[in-house]
Amino acid sequence: MQGAPLVGPSIVMSSALSLAPLLAGIVGESNVLTAAEDLVPYGFDGTAALRQRPAAVIFPTTTQQVAECVRLAIQASVPIVTRGSGTGLSGGSVPRADSLVLCLARMNAILDLDLENLTLRAQAGVVTQTIDQTVAPHGLLYPPDPGSMRISTIGGNVAENSGGLRGLKYGVTRDYVMAIETVLADGRIARFGSACVKDVAGYSLKDLFIGSEGTLGVITEVLLKLVPRPAARQTMLALYDDIEAAASTVSAIIAARIIPCTLEFLDHMTALCVEDYAHVGLPTDCAAVLLMETDGHPAAVADEAAKMAAIAREHGAREVRTAKDEAEALGLAAARRNAFSALARRRPTTILEDVTVPRNKLAAMVTFIAETAEAHHLEVGTFGHMGDGNLHPTFLTDERDGDAMARVHHALDAIVTRTLELGGTITGEHGVGLAKKPWLRQQMGDDSFEVMRQVKHALDPNGLLNPGKMFD
Repeated sequence: MQGAPLVGPSIVMSSALSLAPLLAGIVGESNVLTAAEDLVPYGFDGTAALRQRPAAVIFPTTTQQVAECVRLAIQASVPIVTRGSGTGLSGGSVPRADSLVLCLARMNAILDLDLENLTLRAQAGVVTQTIDQTVAPHGLLYPPDPGSMRISTIGGNVAENSGGLRGLKYGVTRDYVMAIETVLADGRIARFGSACVKDVAGYSLKDLFIGSEGTLGVITEVLLKLVPRPAARQTMLALYDDIEAAASTVSAIIAARIIPCTLEFLDHMTALCVEDYAHVGLPTDCAAVLLMETDGHPAAVADEAAKMAAIAREHGAREVRTAKDEAEALGLAAARRNAFSALARRRPTTILEDVTVPRNKLAAMVTFIAETAEAHHLEVGTFGHMGDGNLHPTFLTDERDGDAMARVHHALDAIVTRTLELGGTITGEHGVGLAKKPWLRQQMGDDSFEVMRQVKHALDPNGLLNPGKMFD
């Protein structure tokens, strides 16, 4: 939440800069940046009010190059921060002033598409949407679809265990990672997992690295599971004059044993901004909008859509609209993906937060967020993956206003505390990074938190991989 620089000793920064000629010998001079103006774009991610220019940036193109660069940096005691496109929303790829940034965006090759085993192998820098576009002509689907999928990279998705709009039915990134290749803190190259559907040999170390936010190793390559593309899909909008009624609808749909592909929520503020931004026909005179989508066999889709529409009306929807064709359905989904961008146009600073509660606590949580915003005199737009309890209260403010930022911090603390009281988690998909670090011990408890610290120390004893993230 704070904009203070993440400073490091200048003597170490000098050491990092002195590595530039050696790094150029590994990756080539054109793949090393040291000039101050060139480093600026690599000093922040999508998180507001967190930024710090690194000492140098390098662009490796192979796992072997990554390993050599890691060995060189570790020997010089230089911190390493890995990043892809920098779309993270928890400060996970914000560097320290003394750090070397490993940008894997140029490791962007799809290495293999196995249509017999329904898998795809890719380097870490492949853009998420490119993966789905590659497999779509073959009747296949890569389900994880974070809002930033048009620019986020698969390595970053794995490091953050990203979710998305389809997470309710299809799960998150972890559910589709069969194997990874990673460079450890000492430069060794390790491979965990396999192409086998069943594999219970040894510890599941692959899952330890998924969601580790670059603190345990540098993920360079992934093997992903694919699924058949659904034959049919139907998209609907349910409109409400009461936010709690929308939340109650979600709980009722799940209780009815219906698992839609997408069950998304936009409050009045978000719907207003999205319609002004995307012009897709979203209503702007209601308190809440639910975007509901079902996919699968055509008969099952028709049945589920009818049941969801009925449940929505029973729980107070004033109107339920059905997308008239595929183009309109895609437009509505795209509009929801643009919610962050739409809200960001309203004020100079947009702070997109991420909390998750059990689905039967959604109504209470949505109401609490609205009450907290009012109590702290803040503009907050709330949207999210309501089907899996994941909400994104988004603060619209100005980081240059110290008083406003203090109120944001107090409001966020109240929201996170209430989330934990309701049995929720401080992050459902954005990760801990810097932004959620203050609350991690509060959620986990002392003993569990210390176990995580022990794992970190065992794999990175010098604390040089993405230092300061998750732990101090």
